[in-house]
Amino acid sequence: MKKLRLIAYAAIVVLVMSAFKRDNVVTIFMIGDSTMANKSLKDGNLERGWGMALPCYFDDGVVVDNHAVNGRSSKSFINEGRWQKVLDKIKPGDYVFIQFGHNDEKPKPDRHTDPGTTFDENLRKFVRETREKGGKPVLFNCVVRRNFMKEAPKIDDDEALRKTTGMTKGQKPEDEGDILVDTHGDYRFSPRNVAKEMNVPFVDANKITHDLEQGLGREKSKKLHMWFYPGEVPSIPKGRQDNTHYNVNGAHVVARLLAEAVTKEVPELKRHLVNYDLSVASNGVGDYFTVQEAVDNAPSGKPTTIQLFSGEWAKPAIPADKEIKFVLREGAKWKE
Repeated sequence: MKKLRLIAYAAIVVLVMSAFKRDNVVTIFMIGDSTMANKSLKDGNLERGWGMALPCYFDDGVVVDNHAVNGRSSKSFINEGRWQKVLDKIKPGDYVFIQFGHNDEKPKPDRHTDPGTTFDENLRKFVRETREKGGKPVLFNCVVRRNFMKEAPKIDDDEALRKTTGMTKGQKPEDEGDILVDTHGDYRFSPRNVAKEMNVPFVDANKITHDLEQGLGREKSKKLHMWFYPGEVPSIPKGRQDNTHYNVNGAHVVARLLAEAVTKEVPELKRHLVNYDLSVASNGVGDYFTVQEAVDNAPSGKPTTIQLFSGEWAKPAIPADKEIKFVLREGAKWKE
């Protein structure tokens, strides 16, 4: 009888701890455009939004629920009912990361807003209604485009960049220089102004990504974007010149930087911040889809930590010159 009581007690403890764990998981809702959004993996698509990579930089105490969508502005996100769907899910203590601007700039009437008036009012709406649900808003301004043109090109629709084809190696636009040129204008400032007005944490994603791209320079910054020469990757045989959207590498570089930046503005998230070298996930949030790929791409002679997301993973062959440590996230285990 005593043994049965102990077993029953242990079972109750496990249930209570599980419920406690679930109740204490923080959700980060993300609303924004294609630079933040989750992407399809169809046909080997290499495009990623930085929000898709963000789960790699927070521990299992945080769930990232990414509602950003390609081509949306603050206006269309509201008018299409997408904001209401997020609002209905927010619980007290959850966060909402808000980043618009790329498509608010566009002239189409279903998307266009103006900085200082309609754009700012939409940002205020997101903040106000998040707080009414007990949530915690965080404002980001738009990430930069990779634009080294001396005169910024007119882009009516960033989505059309997916239809471009790549240049041959060694070829470059004759008017491309060494200084990154802004394309966002006053849309950079509205999130900062609203954040100050409404006492909201603000992350200057524009400056962070400007410094990143300018620091890398004209050529190396291409490695952040869907910028490929013909024949460089099998999924895009004709190549592509897309200076707006991130590839796998770019999404992870930017997500890492913005995760670090947001924890400076929101200190209570800092305890959840992680900074592993590589990530493996079957749903495309990681750097790689298999453990062996991650091991093969890990540097030699340098300790490397690889985190594995939920799933059963085949144990890799590890060369003698590589020092690998694995971290198994919730739901991850090795295949027997």
